[in-house]
Formats: sequence, C-alpha cells, structure tokens
Amino acid sequence: MRTQVAIIGAGPSGLLLSHLLAQGGVDSVVLETRSQEYVASRVRAGILEQSSVDLLTSVGLGDRLRAEGDEHRGIYLNFAGERHHLDFVDLTGRSVWVYGQTEVQKDLVAAGTADARYEVTDVQLHDVDSDRPYVTYVDAANTPKRLDADVIAGCDGSFGPSRQAVPAEHFERTYPYSWLGILADVAPSTDELIYAWHRNGFALHSMRSPTVSRLYLQVPNGTDPASWSDERIWDELAVRLGHGQDGWKLTPGPITEKSVLPMRSYVQTPMRHGRVFLAGDAAHIVPPTGAKGLNLAIADVSLLSKALIAMLTENNHELADSYSDDALRRVWRCTHFSWWMTTMLHTSDDPFDAQLQLSQLKWVTTSNAGATGLAENYAGLPIGF
Repeated sequence: MRTQVAIIGAGPSGLLLSHLLAQGGVDSVVLETRSQEYVASRVRAGILEQSSVDLLTSVGLGDRLRAEGDEHRGIYLNFAGERHHLDFVDLTGRSVWVYGQTEVQKDLVAAGTADARYEVTDVQLHDVDSDRPYVTYVDAANTPKRLDADVIAGCDGSFGPSRQAVPAEHFERTYPYSWLGILADVAPSTDELIYAWHRNGFALHSMRSPTVSRLYLQVPNGTDPASWSDERIWDELAVRLGHGQDGWKLTPGPITEKSVLPMRSYVQTPMRHGRVFLAGDAAHIVPPTGAKGLNLAIADVSLLSKALIAMLTENNHELADSYSDDALRRVWRCTHFSWWMTTMLHTSDDPFDAQLQLSQLKWVTTSNAGATGLAENYAGLPIGF
C-alpha cells in the first residue's frame, strides 16, 4: 500500500491528525495495535483548554462537545481550611470544558475521515532518513503488510515504536508520589474542580458527566489500588477535600474503577528525525495536575497538520522544518506549569516545603497577578504560542 502520511496510533492525536490532513487534501493511513473498542474505552484526560475547544469546533468536531460538555469558568483551591475560587473568565476571558478523552475519541471515529487499521502487530519503521520511508506490520488477519509513505507521524504514545525511531535527547523527572484515581457513579459534589492541599496529601475532585465523578488522592509510589477499600477512599477524600467546611459535603457513591497513576515529566527533543514526526505522548509526558496532556497533543497535531499539508501539497518545507521548535516552545511552557502545579499542591514530610507551598497558594489566591498567571496557563495559551 501507499499513502502520503503513515500515522502510528489511533488515539485522539492520530485520528485528529488524519482528520486535519484530510481537510487539507492529504491522504493518510492510521495503524493501531489495540482494538477500536479498547482505544475508545480508555479513561484519560477530561479537561479541554479554550484553544482545544476552538480548534475542534473550527474543524467540525464541536457540536456534541458544545451540547454535552460542561463549560467551567475556573477552579477551586482548597487549603488551610479555606476554599478560594479562581474565575478564569474574569481573569483572562477564557474558560475550560469538562469533556472526556473518550468523548473526543467518539467524535473523531464518528467523523469517519480516518482510514484506520486496528489490531496490527510488529509495527516497524524503516528508511526514516530517506524521502521514501515505510512501515511494516502484521494485520489483524496475521498477514504481513508494507505501507509506503512520504512521511511517518508517530502518535503512538510513550511505549510505541515511533519514539525509538527518533534519536534525541530527553529530559525526565519522576515525582516521589502517585495518584490513586477512582471513577464513581455519583453526581459530582462540586460545580467546578477542587484542587486541595492537605497535610495528608493532595486531593482532586473532578468529574466526567453530571452522573459520574472522577476523584484522586496522592499516594506513595508503588501503591496497590486493592490496598484501599472503598470506605477508606471516601473517608480520606472527605478529610482532604474539606467535608463539612462551610457546610460543603462530599457525597460518596459506588466506585467502578480504581487505578494508580505515577507522576512523571518527560520531554524528547527534537520531535522530528528525517521523515518521522512525533506528536503527543510519543514526544512528551506531563503530570496531570495541570490538565495539559490531551491539550498538548491537540496543539501538536494542529501545528503538524499545517506543516505536512504545506510540505506535501505545495513542496513548502518551512513549517515542517520548524515544527519541532514550534511545538517544543509550548511543550516546555506546559511542562513548567504542570511541574509548578504539582510541586505546589503535593505534600511531603518536609515542614519547610509545606510553608513554601502555603505561601505560594496564599499568593495565588490573593494576588491578581498570581491568579492571572495560573488562569492563563490552565485555560490555555493560544496554539502556536
């Protein structure tokens, strides 16, 4: 087979890239090792920046988002027995939307623009330094295949083959704590996200829909989710989130999923080698505290699609040549913001760190400059920043 762009990975970044390329008159084939059902069911990110919402709307993927998503003006910061609201719209004129990655995936699949091949194995990239790269794989029927392309786009996450095909320097930070995350069939106990600093550890109250809550607790690395009973989880969430504080109550409900997510930052640079371009988790990972993972992937493929369309339809390589630098400028800004939110809110046994964190939180919630800085980064800088 032959196509203009071989895309590895059929998650949101891969399918969105295919959608954007199709609108620009560029053909692509998407290869995915997992089943379509598995990819669609992965519960990941839930917050979309204003820039992401604007982009999805502009390319015909915003109707259900606007109808079923939940627009939030800001977030709550809870610490030292007090709750403070930061209104992003008042501070920056930009909001965020609660709309899960699973929902974005559904919209991309429903658009029907991607030629996606699922349940392939043994994906390998070849001749990436030449102008005729190709991918070999074994399809779902166990038949060896070869896909020739002008360009290969690696959208296959941190464990896929694309990252290994790009010789690059990487920067990494592993944090000394993880998140115990739960999904619960209960209406959220808050209208907007609550980020809580507590001496017992960080907690977050998020949501996926009007009937499903998503909540997190800071736990030590290596924690077994099974070691936390449902009762223990709800009790600890109540303590850290401030149950009873100013009359607020946390409503528990049936827990349908438990998982532990390590906190990690990773950036690979450059994000291009020869005819291979990386996007999303294939190039960078951020801790979820700043709600940046999916939004960075969307920003990457927005830049990459323009670069590849110009390269393949106009023989203009300018945007392709600058893609890595352009993408990394935003990647490092979001990496810093995610690190800043993470280190400000996660506690340790060091009382000195605790006082620094409380000082930072007081500044953010009492200074217009501090609040605006958080709001500007959380609601999202323009794509191409």
